[in-house]
Amino acid sequence: MKVISTIPQLQESIRKSGLSPAGLVPTMGALHEGHISLVKLALARCPLVVVSIFVNPAQFNDTKDLQNYPRTIEEDLTLLGSVLRKEDIVFTPDEHEMYPEKDTRIFSFGNLDRVMEATHRPGHFNGVAQIVSKLINIVNADFAFFGIKDFQQLAVIKDLVKQMNSRILIVSCPIIRENDGLAMSSRNRLLEPQIRKNAPVIFQTITKAAGMIHHQDIPEIKKFVTETINNVPGFSVEYFEIADDVELIPAPTKQALIPGRKYYGCIAVKAGKIRLIDNVEMNPD
Repeated sequence: MKVISTIPQLQESIRKSGLSPAGLVPTMGALHEGHISLVKLALARCPLVVVSIFVNPAQFNDTKDLQNYPRTIEEDLTLLGSVLRKEDIVFTPDEHEMYPEKDTRIFSFGNLDRVMEATHRPGHFNGVAQIVSKLINIVNADFAFFGIKDFQQLAVIKDLVKQMNSRILIVSCPIIRENDGLAMSSRNRLLEPQIRKNAPVIFQTITKAAGMIHHQDIPEIKKFVTETINNVPGFSVEYFEIADDVELIPAPTKQALIPGRKYYGCIAVKAGKIRLIDNVEMNPD
């Protein structure tokens, strides 16, 4: 694999390779098997894969969260070196390379950036749109691979691509979990030992909630999820919503569910000092 840190060198390397189609896997580093699953899906589909590693300051509304975000570039490169091919590229720009001047673009995603994550992380999705749009334009890839774990982000990025009128195809990739069910995340390594031990309660609870959708209404399901998780010391639910995968409109009751749409139970939990998100498909039919 090639490790490149500047945009001109990246574009020149892509041009010289002559390989097509090309796949883009944007990451913020601190890589784990969830990221590698995206890379492997890209490798299976694309003769050329570009993996970006960039901790994007524009999508952090909390400076402490930005400072604490794990940065493990040497480990990341070793991990990627075990799967990437000779012509594949790891793009490792610094902040000046991606933002030589302040990015003042403001994006609008309608309801997508007014609910759930958006209410707890103001400006987050605008920062995501800034960096993803830059990467799409720089790499000019045919496919980009994103995990379903970041459910709302995925919906925002699909809408962004429509707004950009880009030809790139966004590929949705399944959640990869630890053996105990906890969704893999770069933030998991920051969990305190006892919190990490109890963290599987999140997936266990929303999985039970998915089974309840057949015989109980949404307010009761939400109450069950919130009370179950909040009863675990150190855990606090920020939100649990059952939303469709098109407009992400949280459904207040089962009567509000729109026939023909897929619904997901989406959750954010403060686990000790670390914020975790997860989701599970709900099948009311």
